Amino acid sequence: MLDLSAPYIQRGLIEVLLLAVIAGVLGTWIVLRRLPFYTHAIGTATFPGLVVAGPWGVPAQLTALVCAVGFGGVLERLQRTRRIDPDAAIGLLLVGALAVGVILASDVYESGAGVDRLLFGSLIALTPLDLWLTAAAAAAALVCDRLMHRSWLATGFDADTARAGGVRTALADRMLLVAVAVAVVVAIDAVGALLVTVVLTVPAATVRLFEPGLRTQQVATFALTAVEGVIAIAVADTFNVGPGPALAVLGALVYGAAALGAKHIHHIVTPKGATA
Repeated sequence: MLDLSAPYIQRGLIEVLLLAVIAGVLGTWIVLRRLPFYTHAIGTATFPGLVVAGPWGVPAQLTALVCAVGFGGVLERLQRTRRIDPDAAIGLLLVGALAVGVILASDVYESGAGVDRLLFGSLIALTPLDLWLTAAAAAAALVCDRLMHRSWLATGFDADTARAGGVRTALADRMLLVAVAVAVVVAIDAVGALLVTVVLTVPAATVRLFEPGLRTQQVATFALTAVEGVIAIAVADTFNVGPGPALAVLGALVYGAAALGAKHIHHIVTPKGATA
């Protein structure tokens, strides 16, 4: 049973509800635009910045954002050359960022927070500043979705046609990548650098199995993320484990159950012998 009088529980609940807003708005676009691997890579790319934040005496969110945006910029430049596969580029940069972070944490700097907390998050470590930053990111995500909705949809459906119709596809793509980077940075304190996808991707992917309309998917993703987040906090507090790992296990179980349910529903709805 959650002790709602405990300040860290209150902060944790507020954080997961704010992250649910971001997951509902941006998580849907991440899944539709096939950016889950990019999202995971962005989380990993922030690790070196998190390690040096303490010794340098600067906010961890600032160094994480610099690393995330820098990662996105280098990735975009590599993809423009068309000489390397996008997934291969992401994989190479991801491994490099993680290696640099581990080297800095073990041989160069002493991270007072501990590598485990940086990678997997901590419920107790959340501060009021974290909540304000997440609230600002949630508001920004809602504004971006409002302003860029048609551009993101058109670019994802048919970039060439959208470009011919006057849509600034390059700007739309950059706006989405930056929005995802910001979302990743504010989610790190709660779930850690390695597990941001359990908030920003897994719930949206779970809802997507049932192929709802876009707005329905966003609302359902918000609701699912909020419910899973609250349950994960209860589990983490009861068994003294990190909320990130608890949410990861819960999200995987729900996704598996949803996949079986969606397959059963599609089997019933689709007539025998018909093409799905």
